[in-house]
Amino acid sequence: MTHPALAPGKTAVITGGASGIGLAVARRMAALGMNIVIADLGADRIAAAVDEIATVAGAGRVEGAETDVSDPAALSTLEARVARDLGGTDVLMNNAAIQSGSAMFGPLDIWERVMAVNLWGVVHGSRIFGPGMVARGGPGLIVNTGSKQGITTPPGDPAYNMAKAGVKVFTEALAHEMRGSAPQIGVHLLIPGFVWTGLTRGDRTEKPAAAWTAEETADFMMESLERGDFYILCPDNDVPRALDEKRIAWAAGDIIENRPALSRWHPDHVDAFKAFVERN
Repeated sequence: MTHPALAPGKTAVITGGASGIGLAVARRMAALGMNIVIADLGADRIAAAVDEIATVAGAGRVEGAETDVSDPAALSTLEARVARDLGGTDVLMNNAAIQSGSAMFGPLDIWERVMAVNLWGVVHGSRIFGPGMVARGGPGLIVNTGSKQGITTPPGDPAYNMAKAGVKVFTEALAHEMRGSAPQIGVHLLIPGFVWTGLTRGDRTEKPAAAWTAEETADFMMESLERGDFYILCPDNDVPRALDEKRIAWAAGDIIENRPALSRWHPDHVDAFKAFVERN
C-alpha cells in the first residue's frame, strides 16, 4: 500500500530538489497530487524545476525556495513558510549534497563545506521540521539521502564519506526515536547506487552504462517506501544487491576479524576479498 503521507493534498519539501534525484522524486510525488516545495540554491535552477513540476498531471501547488541547508535560520524560515502557506510538511526529503572532492590533508574549507551541507543539512532539516511534523499528529515521512560511500567508505574522498557515514548514524538514531515517540512519522535512509546526476557527471557527456538514471532511483525509492524499508539500498546497472551485501559484510568484517582498515583495498587482502565475493 502507498504510505498515507504520499497522497493528494499532502505537502513534500525536497532539498536539493532542483535537479538529479531530488527533482525525479518531486515528479513522482507531484504525480500523486501532492504539493511540492523545491528547496535548493540558484534562483534560475529553482524556477526551471518549479515550471517543470507544475506541468506534471495532477500536481498540487508547486513552489520554490532558495535555501542554504547549512544555515539553520534559512531552514527555520522555510519550515515556517510551508506551515503558513501550505498547512505544514507531510514529507521531508533531506537530499541536498555536494561532492567537491577532498584529500586527507587538502584544503580545510572543502571539508567544512561538505560537512555543513551533506551532514549538518540533514541534521538541521530533521531537527527543524521534525517537531512540527510530529505536532500535526498525522502520518509523515522523513527520507534522508545517504550513500554507499558512507557505509563501505572507499578511499578517495574522505570528507564525503565521513559526512555520509554521519547521515547513516543520525538517520538510524532518528528512526529509533520516532519509533518510540511518534510512530506515525516514518524515517528512511536512501542509499543510492551509481546514479547519473550533476553530482557524478564530472567531465562526461553521456551516461555510463553502469549508472542508473535519477528516475530509476526515484522509482526504486517509492517502491521501497511502500514496503516500509528503512534501508533503501539501490542497485544499479553494474552492482546488484547481492554484491552490495557482500561489500557491506566485508567492511563490517574488518572489525570482527581485526583486519587492517579498508582491507578491501589492502594489497594483503585483495585476493581474500575476491574469493569472498565469488563464494556462494
